[in-house]
Amino acid sequence: MLNPETLPAIQRALADAGLDGWLLFDFQGANPIVAGMLGLKGMISRRIFIWIPREGVPHALGHAIEPGPWETWPIGWTKGSYSSWRSLESSVAEMVRGKRIAMEYSAGDAVPYLDRVPAGVIEMVRAAGATSIESSGELVTQFNATWSRDNIASHVRAAEVISTIASAAFLIAGEKARTSKPITEFELMKWMQERFARANLFTDHGPNVSAGANAANPHYEPTANNPRPIREGDVLLIDLWAHEKDGVWADQTWMATIGAPSARAQEVWSAIRDARDAAIHHVQTHVAAGTPLRGGDVDDVARKVIVDRGLGDYFTHRTGHSIDARSIHGSGPHLDNLETREERLLIPGVGFSIEPGVYIPGEIGMRTEVNVYLEPGKAVVTPRKIQADLIVV
Repeated sequence: MLNPETLPAIQRALADAGLDGWLLFDFQGANPIVAGMLGLKGMISRRIFIWIPREGVPHALGHAIEPGPWETWPIGWTKGSYSSWRSLESSVAEMVRGKRIAMEYSAGDAVPYLDRVPAGVIEMVRAAGATSIESSGELVTQFNATWSRDNIASHVRAAEVISTIASAAFLIAGEKARTSKPITEFELMKWMQERFARANLFTDHGPNVSAGANAANPHYEPTANNPRPIREGDVLLIDLWAHEKDGVWADQTWMATIGAPSARAQEVWSAIRDARDAAIHHVQTHVAAGTPLRGGDVDDVARKVIVDRGLGDYFTHRTGHSIDARSIHGSGPHLDNLETREERLLIPGVGFSIEPGVYIPGEIGMRTEVNVYLEPGKAVVTPRKIQADLIVV
């Protein structure tokens, strides 16, 4: 976050990267990274720019009719206003002319989670005299995506609670499957939502409860209009995510079978579990050794395990997503060399999921998911106890 305490570190990072400054831009929430960096309150309906120079103090530029959000702008930092497009472009030129700058831009849209500045704004900044516009990706990782000690503590608490809720949900599904009235996917989802509320945890939707072939849809979510009972012989996927008030998300996926698993279920489970564990080992080894590690590298490691088992065509998403202090799908490096070309470094302070999956339409779907956060020399996996074998209920 940008404040007087973090400014020296941001400026050191700019100097290390050979950049003259970082230009933040937003228009009506198009760049959520700006919200995370600034924490402005109040109505902002017009374009804003914030210039963070390698030396000196930051400068904010907002519309003349919206001074309110800038009332908390630090004393000693400068700010200006504009009304016309001419004054806007003139002010931007004063900030960037002759400078090598960073913006939320990703060449070729390689990482769309970073590519937040419209092409027209890029053109305007170049026309204003910027000599080079580079991606702010590594800056975003370091100053918008890392966790504080309080963030870690809240995440760990939530992780242990939701793992307990998942275990209890499987037991209920198994017990009900052997009665005359099996519980439905939707009913089990609602039961878990109630347990979240009792634990003072919050979620935006879900959890995902997928029985049988429904689990072959990675983003399946049960509904009251199509209540599918969970029966004996089903493979059951539960993906659940929640956070404490103002806390960091915990996001996990667990797998069970109602009754003894089939050989096919064991085959698919072994593939995704081994892929997950290979990714964890790769991260922990590199972090312990202090060697550079990129998000896409971890995706390659997990994917190779599943490809070698002959199931590569059915692993259709990235290995993991960033989790930052504000979002379950955060602004930091993702574990992805499939959907996007994620080349950012995994650095101390970031958190992410590891969640390989196999989805064979009409037959079976499985995913296993844990979370990881990085400390200097250490990669910590949550929850404390991760799934080693298929849960049989």
